[in-house]
Amino acid sequence: MNMTLPMPGSATPVLPAHDARILTRGGNLAQIDLDGQTYTLRITRQGKLILTK
Repeated sequence: MNMTLPMPGSATPVLPAHDARILTRGGNLAQIDLDGQTYTLRITRQGKLILTK
């Protein structure tokens, strides 16, 4: 997991950042669970991300 930190004195909120290649363990698919629902994250051949339910 990679965390993005704001510049000192900045009011920008800290947002978590995640590398999609780590989430997919080097493959092109990962499952993400949210409130009992499972979503599929897919990396396309063109390097784009698709999230489906």
